[in-house]
Amino acid sequence: MVDSLGQFEQIVLTAVLVAGDNAYGVTIHAKVEELSKPKKVTRGAVYATLDRMEEKGLIASWLSDPTPERGGRSRRHYRLEKSGQQALRESAKTARTLYEAIAQNLGGLA
Repeated sequence: MVDSLGQFEQIVLTAVLVAGDNAYGVTIHAKVEELSKPKKVTRGAVYATLDRMEEKGLIASWLSDPTPERGGRSRRHYRLEKSGQQALRESAKTARTLYEAIAQNLGGLA
């Protein structure tokens, strides 16, 4: 069984998933901000969460080749590992169950 994810971890993992081959710090942060609206999110919070999730084995990262547009610096890319995919599936299943229970008891949700 996979450890359950906190809400922010779910958002960051979803951002990595959605970004696909273009998943690196700036694109992940932009997607996290979009998913968290209206709440503002710092890049530092995203990077700390990415580091923590990599330590847990939920994601993997690697450095790209240096690029001229980045002044010869490399870009760190991220991808979901199988355990990250499973954790995200379980979180989505739990969210669906909660949504259905709330909708049944509070009426329709927008």
